[in-house]
Amino acid sequence: MSTKLLDTNTPIIPLSECRRFITDCLLSVGAPKSNAEALADLLVEADYRGHYSHGMNRVEMYLSEIQNGICKTDAVPEILKESPATAWVDGHSGLGVIVGNFCMDLAIQKAQKVGVGFVVCKGSNHYGIAGKYALQAMEKGLIGLSFTNTSPAVAPTRTRQAALGTNPLSLAAPGLNGDSFCLDMATSAVALGKIEMKKRTNSEIPAQWWDSQTGALHPLGGSEENSSYKGYGLAALVEIFCGILGGGAYGPNIRIMGNFDRLADLGHCFIAIDPTCFAPGFEARLSDLMSSLRNMPSVDKEKPVLVPGDSERLHMEAVDKAGGVRYVEDQMEACRRVAQTLKIKPLTPLKQ
Repeated sequence: MSTKLLDTNTPIIPLSECRRFITDCLLSVGAPKSNAEALADLLVEADYRGHYSHGMNRVEMYLSEIQNGICKTDAVPEILKESPATAWVDGHSGLGVIVGNFCMDLAIQKAQKVGVGFVVCKGSNHYGIAGKYALQAMEKGLIGLSFTNTSPAVAPTRTRQAALGTNPLSLAAPGLNGDSFCLDMATSAVALGKIEMKKRTNSEIPAQWWDSQTGALHPLGGSEENSSYKGYGLAALVEIFCGILGGGAYGPNIRIMGNFDRLADLGHCFIAIDPTCFAPGFEARLSDLMSSLRNMPSVDKEKPVLVPGDSERLHMEAVDKAGGVRYVEDQMEACRRVAQTLKIKPLTPLKQ
């Protein structure tokens, strides 16, 4: 991931202004203020970390799902079954971030009491970047994992028909002195949002990302010769943790994103682990490992070896230095259109 901000020809938008705009969008369609702010925090965090495909880019999708009755902005998650270490939750078709925050908070509480918290849910919606929830556990000194199934968009190896989602997974773990490891990845060759961002900039979509005839994404690896069956297997692994274990929709049974004929009924999985229940010195060993990896000789002196989470950290530093984020012009136009339709204040750039 590049630390260069998107489209240097567009104005800088302060993160606080991004939060204000997204909050106003949700309030205008009836969301409770706390839930609107939670979604704004989620989407702004994605853009701050450099995952532009999952930030402001997703506002129109959320609004459409709410306005078409697919997503309930005031739904309250419910625990259906639990043990000291586990819980099964019904999201009641609420905002994915509300369901996700509820479930990860529950997993954290259980991990703090018994060493591990394992929570799965059904009845949810798109929950944003998987890393957000893993990081919540990490900030409490725990190892955090987060998984979700998604609308079918990926063709399993040896077919061209989409049957699984991009099914992302994330793991975040604390090192010493604020250092950390944070893996946040789709199990497809590329996240669906990356395709959307290519379309926003009228850029060519690489052939290794998708099947141009059917529109289905390739699994991680791209082709069978390049081990796409591994990405396919990881996507199925995530599906087992989410749709199958959670009892919601799964695989090709999940409704297509953008269709409003039925509820999404997505499943998520959240795991929090207390490393102090195992060998002492976890943070020190993790920091030692990350230091070893970063100090490996690079094949390109301009591109040092990174560990998962480093590119996001560099992007956040760049955003802080610039005073905000930049969006491509197509995204800015979409925001102007949304503001006009909802009759809310448009995005206001940073004064320079």
